[in-house]
Amino acid sequence: MPGIKTLFLLLLPALFLFACTETEEPIEVSLDKRQEITFRQQAPAITYAYLPQYSNTESFQRHHRLVAYLSEQTGLPIRQVFPDTFDNYISMVGQGKIDISFSNPFIYVKLANRYGVKAMARIIESDGRAEFRGQIIARRDNTAIQSIEDCRGKSWVAVDPSSAGGYLFPLGLFSDHQIPLKDFREVAFAGGRQENVILGVYAGLHDIGTIREGALNVVKDKINIDQIKVVASSSWYPGWVYAYSPRLSQEVADKIRNAMLALDYKNNPQHRQILDAAKFIGFVPSDDRDFDRIRELSKKVGLDLD
Repeated sequence: MPGIKTLFLLLLPALFLFACTETEEPIEVSLDKRQEITFRQQAPAITYAYLPQYSNTESFQRHHRLVAYLSEQTGLPIRQVFPDTFDNYISMVGQGKIDISFSNPFIYVKLANRYGVKAMARIIESDGRAEFRGQIIARRDNTAIQSIEDCRGKSWVAVDPSSAGGYLFPLGLFSDHQIPLKDFREVAFAGGRQENVILGVYAGLHDIGTIREGALNVVKDKINIDQIKVVASSSWYPGWVYAYSPRLSQEVADKIRNAMLALDYKNNPQHRQILDAAKFIGFVPSDDRDFDRIRELSKKVGLDLD
């Protein structure tokens, strides 16, 4: 083997010279001319985040027009950021990485308790309500599940332990019917994604799922949602809420809230496009007292808010 290695080393210069033919001049490389490449940091901006109940792509498609509008109307640099999970979202708020949060009311109460965020506005859903509710779903051909009582002993998939419509509200409904957590064969979570709950039930991986009302429309192009039935719906609770970090001044928060409240779904076609993309039709002012019912429900079902 040493002879072969020696022969290779002798042939290497010849191969190099052969490659450099008369028609192909070797390129001279100079190391005297060099350019330093530096990391370019993002310009400071107010950060805006949507609780990741859907994919990042869905979140961007729903909110980038609204973010651009708020930035233009207030004259403030506002940038959307994309937490991966509910827990990541909460951590980012605590670390000061999210200034304007858009979340379910259960998450809001946790953020208010832990980090002092303040409610500024609730959304008006497409049905004209500033409230929403959760739903229990099952496959339509699952004849064993016709009512809430039939859910006992079954496999349940929920959105996330911090989901309002996808866990807290249905948990309250089960509690009202004396069905505690221990009475389910299994309670699984779908990584914070409403779509995953629906698809899990559709595929027969779980007997029942819990989602926020309206989530079925998100997957109507992926599956035949006529194969999914709503077994029951929860009570109505205060809707999704915009809140601001205590590190933002009251003046900045008021500018953003006023821009939100100025959106006119009925009379301004441009505003309608912004709100249609976001899947709601407007805003109402809000403050922390609106969410006392969430605190009461959390206490009733034994869920921690701290």
